[in-house]
Amino acid sequence: MEPNPDHLRYAPTHEWVSEDDSELTVGITEFAQDQLGDVVYVSLPQPGAQFAAGDVCMFVESVKSASDIHMPVSGTILAVNTELEDSPELINQDAFGDGWIFKVAPDDDASLESLMDSFGYDASLDE
Repeated sequence: MEPNPDHLRYAPTHEWVSEDDSELTVGITEFAQDQLGDVVYVSLPQPGAQFAAGDVCMFVESVKSASDIHMPVSGTILAVNTELEDSPELINQDAFGDGWIFKVAPDDDASLESLMDSFGYDASLDE
């Protein structure tokens, strides 16, 4: 399994967040995609939709099961990875790259400090 990149932040529900200026990119971790198995369908959120941190904002379906994806911080969906509509397996192939899921404009009070760094996330997987 690929190590969790140090520059990302992680939610306890296995989403990763990358910060780029005022925009956040969100995906699911290598651990999450491994637990799901082969991803066959992704229900993407609508751009413009607003969610609070922890809200279920979409789901991912695999050959094993369906899993809810939670919003890691409060904010508005800016864009979605439309490549996943035809190629949901990108999540399995490159969870931290081409398998990104959506981009978010975080609310003013949204804080990445509530998310774990890679060391904290790794430790949570060992529990």
